[in-house]
Amino acid sequence: MTDQLAVTDPAVTHNAEIDQLFAVDGRLVAGIPDFHPRQSQTDMARAIADAIARQGTLLAEAGTGTGKTFAYLVPALLWGGKVIVSTGTKNLQDQLFLRDIPTVRKALNVPVTVALLKGRSNYVCHFHLDRTLQNGRLTAREDVGYLREISRFMKTTSTGDKAELSKIPENALIWNLVTSTRETCLGAECAHYQDCFVMKARKEAQQADVVVVNHHLFFADVALKDTGVAELLPTANTIIFDEAHQLPDTATLFFGETVSTSQVMELCRDVLAEGLTHARDGADWAKVVTTVEKAARDLRLAFPSEGMKLAHHQIAASSPFFPALEHLKAMLQQLIETLTSQAERAETIEQCRVRAIEMAVQWAAWGTPPAAGATNQPEKVLWAEAFSQSLQLHQTPLSIAPIFSKQREGTPRSWIFTSATLAVKNDFSHYTAQMGLKDELALTWPSPFDYQQQALLYVPKDLPQPNSPAYTDAVIDAALPVIEAAGGRAFLLCTTLRAVKRAAERLREEFAARKLPWPLLVQGELGRTELLAQFRAAGNAVLIGSQSFWEGVDVRGDALSLVIIDKLPFAPPDDPVLAARIAEMEQRGMNGFMHHQLPEAIINLKQGAGRLIRDESDRGVLMICDPRLISKPYGKRIWQSLPPFARTRELPEVQSFLHGGPE
Repeated sequence: MTDQLAVTDPAVTHNAEIDQLFAVDGRLVAGIPDFHPRQSQTDMARAIADAIARQGTLLAEAGTGTGKTFAYLVPALLWGGKVIVSTGTKNLQDQLFLRDIPTVRKALNVPVTVALLKGRSNYVCHFHLDRTLQNGRLTAREDVGYLREISRFMKTTSTGDKAELSKIPENALIWNLVTSTRETCLGAECAHYQDCFVMKARKEAQQADVVVVNHHLFFADVALKDTGVAELLPTANTIIFDEAHQLPDTATLFFGETVSTSQVMELCRDVLAEGLTHARDGADWAKVVTTVEKAARDLRLAFPSEGMKLAHHQIAASSPFFPALEHLKAMLQQLIETLTSQAERAETIEQCRVRAIEMAVQWAAWGTPPAAGATNQPEKVLWAEAFSQSLQLHQTPLSIAPIFSKQREGTPRSWIFTSATLAVKNDFSHYTAQMGLKDELALTWPSPFDYQQQALLYVPKDLPQPNSPAYTDAVIDAALPVIEAAGGRAFLLCTTLRAVKRAAERLREEFAARKLPWPLLVQGELGRTELLAQFRAAGNAVLIGSQSFWEGVDVRGDALSLVIIDKLPFAPPDDPVLAARIAEMEQRGMNGFMHHQLPEAIINLKQGAGRLIRDESDRGVLMICDPRLISKPYGKRIWQSLPPFARTRELPEVQSFLHGGPE
């Protein structure tokens, strides 16, 4: 009887089928060029198939080169039912939808339907495009040409997805004028509702077997119920988070609330346009908005310098911030009264009124200075951040675990969390505590690459402490002979933008003085995609970048043979949310550094280190300049969490390894 039960157990049946599909003579080898079986990939696919069969949760850490995308797509397409796949970025989302899923679907010959769903700001809005064409309220000279391109694009596109219009930069200001937000969408009242690209994408997602979203969209929806995911969740059988290490940060962002002076300025811009168009005689619109704009600017000026972050309780009671805040609230109230008196004259004026009321509620959360010695509400951190043109006020949850756990209650379904970096030395407890994933199955599959042969970890001697003023110069001095030995072909990953700037200045000087022929590419001087394209094309370039190049970047082959990391990526200690989380942990008798800052830094470092070896034939050096890796007791825990590199502190060994070139 037991044997009979075992045979009908879906997990057992799936295991046999997975083994067959991933085998040397299986469908994947036959149907996918360059596919070759890897035991770790097959094992991971079996574990995911098992989690799907038992409607369970699985944390799956898979080292670089395991092939985790195919490991989750095969069981998901075969047995996942209605599947939501959430990725870290829109680029990865497009790659899954356009390349990976069609490849696996064709190899397996399964008739699944697939839809791509993005946030509403990715789709051109008919109403806002028409309004911009009529009003011509353009903010930059190049917008005229861009607007012409968008109008032409709208005649041929079936999706309205701005990613299809690569001629216009993603950050061009024109996009704000031709897309909608939750606040500015007219919904079913809109004359273009039947043709709306957002609605069309949501309808396709409703009907598809597999829907590809990104983490921002997933959590924005859970928080705001605004992106179409909320309608999908009840029917989903399987949720897969790829690049799941990013979830704590993304969820923190969306389960919090932010209000800014630039939102006030945008509202004023729209109020002026709609007032003059539909109710010119109803109020002195220019005067009405000018007083609100001035109050918003005065509030920004209450913070003396940009880049400043302060928790609510750190803002001095005598600061001009509090009176300026009260004045802005009063001016917003006056604006709401004017809008209320004119709202029935146009739907768009009513919409501005609703936006103004919602905004006033958010500003109201920020009251008078807290009593001496008081800190934030226990479950929220209130903090302010100043930028050159605006001030943002945030309410951030201290922990997302209780909120996310609540989201997972209800209908039983499988939840798969996968990434190359979820654990610290095979210990998942930091991640599970952040996400509220207690007692769930967590498995690790190491990378199939031979790190002992393919790579070298180099920590140079005699570097000063990372807080030394001359630290970045010392890093460049130590890095130059290694860059020369590598013939360029390097990433220099910095932990701050200031270090990126200084490193770029120094390398420009040194390359010119030594007549070194390698192109120098610097973050901020071009977009990320363009920098990477130039890096790959050059074959011998040196790229200097900060956080955005630590992950999600894949350069295979000889073009990248050296990754230099300037410092261990500890979060800045002045971050108000980090400070509040550490204080809360220490109240519970935990060590904030060991239980939070160190695991975070290790997971970040693993991402940066993962840029180096991307396939079986890659060869290269990982140079970590931070002396704390050797001098501090926690250093061992850090390098033991990295892949098993051969290690050295001797420059000649590094030069000899690099001169050896690809084997």
